[in-house]
Amino acid sequence: MYPHAAAAPACHRAGCQPPERPAEGPSRYHPRDPSASPLFRLIDTYYQKVKCAWEERFEHRYGYWRGFVDAAINRFLSCGDFECGFARVWCPECHAEFLVGYSCRGRQLCPSCGAKRAAAFAAFLADEVLEHVDHDQWVFALPKMLRLYFIYHRELLGSLCRLAYETVRELMAALVSDDDSFRPGMVAQIQTFGSRLNANPHVHAIVSRGGWTADGRFIPLPQLDHHAAELLFRHKVLGLLKREGLIDDDRIEVLHSWQHTGFLRQAQDRSRFTTTSPSTATTGLAWNDWPGTSCARLSASNASAMMKAAARSPTR
Repeated sequence: MYPHAAAAPACHRAGCQPPERPAEGPSRYHPRDPSASPLFRLIDTYYQKVKCAWEERFEHRYGYWRGFVDAAINRFLSCGDFECGFARVWCPECHAEFLVGYSCRGRQLCPSCGAKRAAAFAAFLADEVLEHVDHDQWVFALPKMLRLYFIYHRELLGSLCRLAYETVRELMAALVSDDDSFRPGMVAQIQTFGSRLNANPHVHAIVSRGGWTADGRFIPLPQLDHHAAELLFRHKVLGLLKREGLIDDDRIEVLHSWQHTGFLRQAQDRSRFTTTSPSTATTGLAWNDWPGTSCARLSASNASAMMKAAARSPTR
């Protein structure tokens, strides 16, 4: 097994150096030691113990043991390990060489590969997807009472993302009533866990502050009413769960009685983000105050009328 901490020899022959070199000397490759991280030691020590006790101690609360977990853990434990494969990097000029361990290319679990994937996706959004208009980040949340329905029925997560888009598209379209082709831009991602790794399905979204017409014209919009968006999203989620036979009218009545619904979190300003035509990314949502514009609000009473219209529509 090759030592992880060995530094690569630097190439000193003319023409072999990178175009930009640090002032302190030639660049060197320093292999990381994955087994030295606290996360690696934690998983390596307790993973099998947790798996053996899962059915008895945790399944009733967190759901059944999902089959892909073993493969993801095994990939993480082998990430960067020279015994699991490596590439040899060699300079044809000065003959300096070093080894690079294969990575797992996993999502979320591996901090190294996850950071690389996040940086690559952010660059893809900035370079290929987003238009040069102002954007906001929105979070569509669920109250604790409803979260397990989406954990045990994961096929509904896609519908949750669609309902988030429909909420914003309908609210924004109400402000641009003269053009049925109006579509905002949105890039959305489902996340099924919270900051404490608890079960917490929610939708993160980057949303344009306005939308596009069929001829490609962008129409900027000011702030939408946050409470109206919250009520409309709640109406759509509860309607979905009722159609699936997961909740009844009594449960819906209880949720309607809550002062704080738990269905939506405030947007954060992410100015100068972008989104190409709504056919490329998914679409639309609601905003913070926009300096220099008036605040056009869709009232909660108007949102209530929209919910009644949605309930009568056979497509909802």
